[in-house]
Amino acid sequence: MVSPDDIREALTHVIDPELHTDIVDLGMVGDITVDGGSVVVGIALTIASCPMRGQIEADVERRVVALRGVDSVTIRMSVMSQEQRSTLMERARMRARETATPTAVSPSTRVIAVSSGKGGVGKSSLSVNLALAISEQGHSVGLLDADIWGFSAPRMLGANEMRLGANEDRKIVPTEARGIHLVSTGLLIDDEETALMWRGLMLSKAVEQFLNDVAWPTDLGYLVIDMPPGTGDVQMALARLLPQAEMVVVTTPQIAAQKVAARVADMARRSHMPIIGVIENMAGFTTEDGSRYDIFGAGGGASLADDLGVELLGSIPIDPDVASGGDSGDPVVIVKPEGPAAIAITSAADRIVEILPPLQLDSCIGRLATL
Repeated sequence: MVSPDDIREALTHVIDPELHTDIVDLGMVGDITVDGGSVVVGIALTIASCPMRGQIEADVERRVVALRGVDSVTIRMSVMSQEQRSTLMERARMRARETATPTAVSPSTRVIAVSSGKGGVGKSSLSVNLALAISEQGHSVGLLDADIWGFSAPRMLGANEMRLGANEDRKIVPTEARGIHLVSTGLLIDDEETALMWRGLMLSKAVEQFLNDVAWPTDLGYLVIDMPPGTGDVQMALARLLPQAEMVVVTTPQIAAQKVAARVADMARRSHMPIIGVIENMAGFTTEDGSRYDIFGAGGGASLADDLGVELLGSIPIDPDVASGGDSGDPVVIVKPEGPAAIAITSAADRIVEILPPLQLDSCIGRLATL
C-alpha cells in the first residue's frame, strides 16, 4: 500500500509555476491520509483567489494517481496563514539565490550593496567615496548606480558629460571615472534633469541589463552598488540576481531614520543577504573652535548595529566638503583626504575590505567560484 511519504515524494515534482520551486519545499503540502486506495491531500495556497489553483490541483492529482495502489485522490484546498506565507516567501527567496543564473559580474567579485530605508541619508555620497577609498588601496572597483530614478553618481564623479558606449560584442562598456568603472542611467540620457518615468517591471529589467549586458572587467575585485531607498523591485531583483551581494546599511543618528533603516536590514535577511555592518552618516558637526553639535541626534548608528548584531563600521561627521565635492565632481576622499569625513569614510572602507578581503582565484573558494 502507498504511504504518505511516497505521496509526499511524488509531490516534490509538482512545481509552483510562479515561484519555480516544488510545493513540498515551499510548505504548501499539508496533511496526507491514506485509506486503502483512497488518498486525501491537503494543499495550502498563498491566497484564496490564486490564479494557479487549477494548474496546481491538476498537477497534484496527476502525480498521486500515477502511484501504484492509488485508486482515487481528494484534494482539500485551504489558504495559508500570514506566518505560513512569510515562511514560503523566505524559502522561495533562498532558492532563487541558490539557483541564480550567472551574470556578467564575476563570481569572484565582492559585491557591496550600500542601502538605506529612506532617501536623504547620504547613501550616494557614501557609495561614491567608499568605492574610491577601496580603489585607492589598489583594487579594481566598479560602481553600479542602481538608483534608477535618483541617479547622482555621474555628477559626483565628474562624469555627467560622459555617455556609455558599446564594444564589438554589443555589450555596454562601463565609463571610467577617477579609476572607477561606472554604470548609471545618468550616462544613458542626454540631460540629467530628465525624469525617468519607469514602472516596477522596467526598473527590474534595467537592473538585469546592467548585470547581464555590461562588459564588467573580469578582474573586478569589488562592485559597490548605490541602491535606491526602500525595499522594492530593484532591491529584490538584486538580491535574486547577485547571490554574492552583501549589504552595508546607512542611517543617520536620529531614531526615526534608524527605524526606517531597520526595514532594509529586515529585507536583506529575509532575502538571505548577509549584512556587513552599519555606517552612521551625518553624525554631528564640529566647528573650528572645537564645539560639537549633534544636529541629527546621537547614537542611532550604534543602536541599530547593536539591534542587528553587526558592527558599526563608521560614524561619518557632517562635513561641508562632502556636499561641495559631490556637486563639483571632486569626491572628498580624493580632494580633501585629510578632512574629518574623508578620514572616517576611508576607515570604514578599510574595515569593509578587512571583513571582505579580495577573493583570490588561487584559493579553494576562488576556484570553486569560477566553476
